[in-house]
Amino acid sequence: MSSLPSLAAIRVFEAAARLENFSRAAEELGMSQAAVSYQIRTLEQALGVSLFRREKGRVMLSAEAADLSVQTSAAFATLRDAFDRLRDEDASQLTVNSFSSFANLWLGGRIGGFQLSHPDLAVRLTVEDRINDFARDDIDVAVRGGLGDWPGLHAQLLMRSLFAPMASPAYVADHGPFDTPEQIAAGRLLSPQDRWWATWFAAVGLTALPPPAPGIRFDSQSVEGSAALAGQGIALLNPVYWDEAVREGRLVQLFPATYSGSSLWVVCREHQRNQAKIKAFRDWAVAEAERGPWGEAVRAAPQLDDLHASILPGSGRSPLASKLA
Repeated sequence: MSSLPSLAAIRVFEAAARLENFSRAAEELGMSQAAVSYQIRTLEQALGVSLFRREKGRVMLSAEAADLSVQTSAAFATLRDAFDRLRDEDASQLTVNSFSSFANLWLGGRIGGFQLSHPDLAVRLTVEDRINDFARDDIDVAVRGGLGDWPGLHAQLLMRSLFAPMASPAYVADHGPFDTPEQIAAGRLLSPQDRWWATWFAAVGLTALPPPAPGIRFDSQSVEGSAALAGQGIALLNPVYWDEAVREGRLVQLFPATYSGSSLWVVCREHQRNQAKIKAFRDWAVAEAERGPWGEAVRAAPQLDDLHASILPGSGRSPLASKLA
């Protein structure tokens, strides 16, 4: 199988043949005229033919090179068209990845507004509960939970992860009251072995707890919240996700929310952080997080001592003393 000559030399030949001028070819390609002459000589040696005639200070295509010039220009035009189409397609489609709870309970109900404000952008939302590889999975931007310290990625704080015990009004009426952490601990906890229960009880000053009783373990907050809505017990939920259910009286938040020590971040590859479509989504998501009664609480910069802070909607941090009194 015959091999192509140097692609760099072919590129120089295409420009020089099209312009019939080595100086203008050098200017177009951003190189010196000497470098253009060198690449042409290299190509002529590889092919064993003269590609240009030099007459009176100018260069002209040789008869042997005329057909090659036409085909080379056509080939480069085809390549340019292919790359232009790829750039246009990439710029007109945004792929967002999220874990299921956030997608189902927050992002899914809002992302249509983003697309409506960017009608020329096709938006695709993928949902997976694993850490995705941006290159392998063809993702533009993702929402991740953690500390925001992923190598090679740019992470913009979206919101702090909060949690609070919640139950249906019927469950509270039948099994309450739940005015103290001890009373909550004695209730039917959903996912009782979840480590966040121990973290929440420690945050409100209750550390001497018996081993958790056997119970149902839910791997999805959306399913656990549905169980709480159905009156099956007390769930530890993110009040940002369930704000509407609380405001409508379908759930009761039994205690102020506590910062989990983790946060949600809008993440993309570092070199793509200023890409227009990614920046547009990031700015929109942050603005959405700042709206509503939880905006101040969820957008405050995470601090380590916030783990034991009690948070009420619209008030940022507030002490637990009044609740515990």
